[in-house]
Amino acid sequence: MRNPKLFIIFIFIITAILFVLILPSKIDFRMIKIPFVEKNKKIANFVYDPSNINFNIGNFKFQKDLTYKLGLDLQGGTQLTYKIDMKDVKAAEKQDAFESARNVIERRINFLGVSEPSIQTIKIGDEYRIVVELPGMSNVSDAINLIGQTAQLTFWEKGNVENNKLDPKSQDILDLYLSQVLGGSPQKTSLTGKDLQKSTVVFDGTTGKPQVQIQFTKDGSKQFAAITRRNLGKPVAIVLDQQIISAPTVQTEIANGTAVITGVFTPDEAKNLSISLNAGALPAPLEVIAQNSVGPSLGIESLNKSLFAAIIGFASIIFFMTYLYRKLGILACIALLIYTIITLFVFKLIPVTLTLAGIAGFILSIGMAVDANILIFERMKEELRRGKPRDIAIKNGFGRAWSSIRDSNITSIITCLILFYFGSGIVRGFALTLFLGIIISMFSAITITKNLLLAFDSKEKTKNYKLKTTN
Repeated sequence: MRNPKLFIIFIFIITAILFVLILPSKIDFRMIKIPFVEKNKKIANFVYDPSNINFNIGNFKFQKDLTYKLGLDLQGGTQLTYKIDMKDVKAAEKQDAFESARNVIERRINFLGVSEPSIQTIKIGDEYRIVVELPGMSNVSDAINLIGQTAQLTFWEKGNVENNKLDPKSQDILDLYLSQVLGGSPQKTSLTGKDLQKSTVVFDGTTGKPQVQIQFTKDGSKQFAAITRRNLGKPVAIVLDQQIISAPTVQTEIANGTAVITGVFTPDEAKNLSISLNAGALPAPLEVIAQNSVGPSLGIESLNKSLFAAIIGFASIIFFMTYLYRKLGILACIALLIYTIITLFVFKLIPVTLTLAGIAGFILSIGMAVDANILIFERMKEELRRGKPRDIAIKNGFGRAWSSIRDSNITSIITCLILFYFGSGIVRGFALTLFLGIIISMFSAITITKNLLLAFDSKEKTKNYKLKTTN
């Protein structure tokens, strides 16, 4: 920058705005009054709510939820580890079934409305596992029932003994019940949950009881119309996960592709059934092999300890830099404070889910940002010992230190990328926060610290001398 002071003023203004945006909770600025002036004089006339940031500048519109996203270990919640039963899946289809199971689970969780869930797939030998983390989810049984429900929807009609197409896997209790309900040899139709377009929760107009209304696809509607047409006056059984949900008697042909699943449902059960149907059927059954719950109080305690550690670490850095480098150290600490505010804003903007490991990565990146300043200051000292003016020493010091800063940070970035790609869970959180911190620290160390020094510490200026000739 040709004018370091203007650049620093601009950075200070931006930092002040970002400081307001990184505040963790809602603040009513209308309640903050300026002292020693009129009673009704307010510092500002707006309410800062990080969950609803919305402003327009000309044609530019910005709307974002800037609340901090906390991980399971800080917010509390549930962690479930599932093993997928692949015994009935062909070897060539196992990987596709693995990915399909993950996608179905993700859709179900999204329908449930859990914020910032984490879903990881792990293959150990011939075992396929899925680890699900649900921050803020305290009801473990509801989570297990929703995620683990196979949601295989089938429709059955009365057949004949010669044409019995009953699934061999259900040749026990389901066989008996279907025979009793349908009054003959049950036959599975070609209509399944794959032909479902959407399902919604509705309430019976007479009884007020919750029901699940299903709408079929175009092809599914044709199949459903054919089923109802050939079963007029007969029952058709709706089976979900080998259990008969309902078996209504067909009164008329249903050509619009809409059906209603009735049963003894509570509103929550109807909602979960609708979610499972919308998300699709699991390609293979799931078995819970581990579950872990973290209480909110334990998460808050961990968060408080992490914040305390961060404050102690930051204060130690300020003391160390001020003691060793005096004025240079104070300017470096100002740059470090700006770096911290910018980094926290980036965490909110992306957003980054903060865990204990992620906070550790952030604190480590602060130390690495200071390391760059130390390299620069030592190079500056070398230039000053050679008799260079202070502003020239600042520029040369940054120029000579840049290659070392660049190379060390590139190796750290490569390490972060490897950890993020091959790691899982808390390891990826650590790698992500460290990576972002390193990128931002390179900007703050080279740009912000340099302009602070040029604006406030370049006492000795180089002088341009004009040679004058005398006649």
